[in-house]
Amino acid sequence: MKEDTLVHLFLSKVEAYQERVALREKDLGVWQEISWNAYGRHVRYFCLGMISLGLKKGDRVSIFGNNEPKWLYADLAAQCAGGISVGVYPTNPSREAAYVIGHSESRFVVCDDQEQVDKVLEAKGDLPLLQKVFVMDMKGLRNYRDPMVMSFEAVEILGSRIDERDPDAFGWLTEAVRPEDVAIMVYTSGTTGPPKGAMLSHSNIVNFLRAQSRVIPQTDQDEVVSYLPLCHVAERIMSFFLPMYSGSTVNFAESVETVTIDMREILPTFFLAVPRIWEKMMASVIIKMKDATWLKQKCYQICLPWGRAYADAWLTGGPIAMAQKIKYGLGWLLLFRKLRKELGLLRTRIALSGAAPISPEVLKYFHDLGVRIYEGWGMTEETGIATCNRPGDIKLGTVGRPIPGTEIRIADDGEILLKNNHIFVGYWKDPEATSRTIVDGWLYTGDVGELDKDGRLRITDRKKEIIITSGGKNIAPSEIENRLKCSPYINEAIVVGDGRKYLAALIQIEYDNVAKWAQERGLAYTTFRSLAETNEVVKLIRDEVEKTNRDFAQVEQIKKFRLLSKELDHDDDELTATLKLRRKTIYRKFSAIIEDMYSQ
Repeated sequence: MKEDTLVHLFLSKVEAYQERVALREKDLGVWQEISWNAYGRHVRYFCLGMISLGLKKGDRVSIFGNNEPKWLYADLAAQCAGGISVGVYPTNPSREAAYVIGHSESRFVVCDDQEQVDKVLEAKGDLPLLQKVFVMDMKGLRNYRDPMVMSFEAVEILGSRIDERDPDAFGWLTEAVRPEDVAIMVYTSGTTGPPKGAMLSHSNIVNFLRAQSRVIPQTDQDEVVSYLPLCHVAERIMSFFLPMYSGSTVNFAESVETVTIDMREILPTFFLAVPRIWEKMMASVIIKMKDATWLKQKCYQICLPWGRAYADAWLTGGPIAMAQKIKYGLGWLLLFRKLRKELGLLRTRIALSGAAPISPEVLKYFHDLGVRIYEGWGMTEETGIATCNRPGDIKLGTVGRPIPGTEIRIADDGEILLKNNHIFVGYWKDPEATSRTIVDGWLYTGDVGELDKDGRLRITDRKKEIIITSGGKNIAPSEIENRLKCSPYINEAIVVGDGRKYLAALIQIEYDNVAKWAQERGLAYTTFRSLAETNEVVKLIRDEVEKTNRDFAQVEQIKKFRLLSKELDHDDDELTATLKLRRKTIYRKFSAIIEDMYSQ
């Protein structure tokens, strides 16, 4: 069978693997297995069910919910019908969800549960094209009388009846899907304006999968955990489309909160995490070690340098002395194996970091434990990853070399331009933005960077976020911010100083870790605000800032900082759904605090 579209790729895997396990999900504490055949039936029936309800080729179907098998069924079912699936972040409030559903002109919305249904129904007056709301979990909805609302299972039943009457109907639909057809629409995070719908075709995604698999191969023996939002292109690729390409098994974590527990049971061999997850994992180990017994602390202090020495030799590609191998082996028996098992990374052979810059210090820490993290860089508009470090070719501080078929060029102003055969079709209903982004076949990424002599890319920052001090010095805030966030006591940092004489920072404490630190010292507090305003906590963070300053030149050091009295929140428009900073909003909301740092 041809594999030139995601639809045909999926059907070929169903035919090849049949009763092998494709998916697992946890139900009442027990992992339930779903075979490729069952996977195929769900997609087939849901597709035909939507067709019977009026879905036509090219129609958009929004999916609004958390990660679970039905998310995948709905996504593929829409594509099998020649439609376009549109992911909506499950954390989006009604206003933001309605924007994506309305802007994409979705006729059908697939919702996770009552919470998401209520958000859609609240906004349905602003969604004149909306016809049906399909619900994965009907708990609490049995008494809803809105004719729009229909259970996921009811749609599948409609589809199964059509399949009984006309067994060839599904085949005719899938044969009509072409490589150039748009498969999915991914809405950008909207850090600087309203989110834009990036259209990715079947050929975009299939071409990317072929190129990526040549660099970091995934096999049908791999175990993957799905826990980041599937509407984000990185998770969509790594825990949905790539497993569909390779035949690996996808395991659905119960939630982001339980992912560490779930990972200990799954022990994934192929794992993607965003920087904040890696930072939290590192902080959890550091904090736990401070509370460990004297013997465990001593073991940690002795073994970690052994791991660092081994990792240094491994990363440089030089010979590893027998003494280093022996010490690392002892470290594995005494420390590293236990730590990796606790983190759920015991069997992980490929670990990836992407979606945002990460501090080399964090990467180095995990390499010391024997976890090889490969940092990559890319964007929605080119279907995922454009460059990455890879097995046997890692250089910390860079995002690696271009993947096969990708060309990179640095513009005169430092902006990174790239060209390959998986650059997106364009922005939905926004030809002007498309023409600004793709010029003569080159994608203008908006990121600033540089290529080293070996062709590896180093990302400096977003072009729009570069700080120019009053002295004319260009400074990338993200590098300083990421280094600050290496501290287990700092959750978020926002560096300011554009047009100013020096840099300052707004810092949000890591509440759980700082609270524990305060309790151990008998410090009284009642709320996040009272904790952040405690003199001892301010001194704690000052020490962390001073540690960071030692790694930077004088002009790049933080001269003043203030602790935020609240946690930054998506609902307050301070963060995007992907937890990226909305800097303009933050600058506006905390302008008085910023001015105070420069008035003294």
